[in-house]
Amino acid sequence: MGEKYIKSNLHTHSTFCDGKSTLEENVIAAIQKGIKVLGFTSHSMYPFHTESNMKPENFASYCEEIHRLQKKYKGQVSIRLGFEADFIPGITVPHHENYSEFKPDYLIGSVHFIFQRAGIFGVDNTPEIWAEGARKFYGGDMKALIGDYFALQKEMLDLGKFELLGHPDLVRKFNEKFPLFDENTGWYKDYLDDMAKAISKWGGATEINTGAISRKWLTKPYPSEYFLEKLHDAHVPVAITADAHAAENLDCAFEQARALAKKAGYTEIIYDIDRTGFKFCEL
Repeated sequence: MGEKYIKSNLHTHSTFCDGKSTLEENVIAAIQKGIKVLGFTSHSMYPFHTESNMKPENFASYCEEIHRLQKKYKGQVSIRLGFEADFIPGITVPHHENYSEFKPDYLIGSVHFIFQRAGIFGVDNTPEIWAEGARKFYGGDMKALIGDYFALQKEMLDLGKFELLGHPDLVRKFNEKFPLFDENTGWYKDYLDDMAKAISKWGGATEINTGAISRKWLTKPYPSEYFLEKLHDAHVPVAITADAHAAENLDCAFEQARALAKKAGYTEIIYDIDRTGFKFCEL
């Protein structure tokens, strides 16, 4: 068992990508909220970029500013340098070799896009884009679409080298307000069972991510309660993260996430990741 509960957030965005708060505004808010470890994870597909990802020419200044803040706020909060690295088959993989010049403490690997021969669409942009992609590319066959999403995740686990899997069931994001599939169906639960086994075999950790709660899409975190139980049964370690895009959301719904983790059977969580590995604390 690790230390007593330590409040931390290892998934934070800023104005360097699609966040609303600067790096320093996030740091100040973290100190005010009693957060002891703050990890910055700008959206990245280095050396490429999209509108929401950090531009290649800004990586150096992003790292420099984080190093400045680490020195300025030493003793008040531990700050970690990371990236949320997208997986785009044949283009970019969340792998430490691709980010070696920046010496990140850790990487989050995430799948935000579904790829088809006829085109590409975002999983979490808007409900309209999600629904149109399902109609246009899959004829409304959600089983096939979601199967492709989880297949991409498994491919990323095989090809990447990163520490934390981002929002592993992101396909749920709009399903409370704009349901396109039933999360209780056998085929969907089979996908989750299979993913839990794949994540366990990979050997890294996943997050309990409250980002969709702060953005008013979901009332519960990723992963779902069922998925979280399967991850626990597969001995997959977890970290509670906010996926914060604004400083006020750095600890959004953390007590709810802690309660769900305990209900699933977890007794400890990851509170820090650096180049020496995971650090655990009690729930």
